[in-house]
Amino acid sequence: MNSENIALVFSGQGTQRPGMGKDFYDNISVSRDTFEDASQTLGWDMASLCFDEDERLNLTEYAQPCILATEIAMFRGLQSMYGFTPDYFGGHSLGEYTALVAAGSMPFPEALKTVRARGRLMQQASPPGTGGMAAVIAENLDVDLIRKIMEGLPLDIANINSSGQVVISGQADSMEIAETRLKQTTGNDQSLRFVPLNVSAPFHSRFMLGIRDAFRNVLNSISEKLNPDNAGRVTSNYTGRFHSGGTAKIIESLVSQLSSPVKWRDNMQALTAKASIIYEIGPNRPLKKFFADIGIACHSITTLSAAKREFA
Repeated sequence: MNSENIALVFSGQGTQRPGMGKDFYDNISVSRDTFEDASQTLGWDMASLCFDEDERLNLTEYAQPCILATEIAMFRGLQSMYGFTPDYFGGHSLGEYTALVAAGSMPFPEALKTVRARGRLMQQASPPGTGGMAAVIAENLDVDLIRKIMEGLPLDIANINSSGQVVISGQADSMEIAETRLKQTTGNDQSLRFVPLNVSAPFHSRFMLGIRDAFRNVLNSISEKLNPDNAGRVTSNYTGRFHSGGTAKIIESLVSQLSSPVKWRDNMQALTAKASIIYEIGPNRPLKKFFADIGIACHSITTLSAAKREFA
């Protein structure tokens, strides 16, 4: 396969589903090996957790490594079957770690252990039931206006996904106030939607600041195994641009990502400036619609049958 001008993106937490990646596991040896390697690294049966009805799959500490393992198993399977070798990579939140693995910047075992620690810390950062997130959906959203509307509230911009979707994050009991202010400011615009998300903590907000030092220690413990040159092919959620600089700068960008907005709209623009073909690999396809928002077709692969249709 000619991989010139191809970018590959990975989605993050919330895309998990029972059975994800099982068709790759059943039919492609390198994908099966990937799940087994993950089991050995983390000490649990990764395949069973991903394929069966296991309540842990919706717990942040488990969901993050499970999604990463599934996405890498799928990617390696496509490499094995079709010689799929993209030039550039991106990932949304957790997906940035999958992208770093796929690009050869972060070893798979270290990434698994890192995102498990990340999930545990993120869950511990906010007492259960106190945090929340919500998607603000409307045409041509003004991010600065949304920030101004939320002034004085314990809420932050968490994801700038597209011109039509921004996610806010913070204390759950302030979400209703934010919704009221937004609707009043827009004149109760009927096209505006305020959609609470089913999450267990206020990710990418000020409430993650308390775990930054602990997570920095996690990343510093694997710093010698990181390849900063290969990270230059991966977009940073924190800066909105491709990673640059040495290992220390990459680590600081990943630490800052915890409590800062995911600049996905900027990531998409950076990727499409380099690549003419975009693929999304993962259990679901949430990024496809964001690329559509900027007029770019994104080819989503969520199953082996979809891959066969795409590459056959």
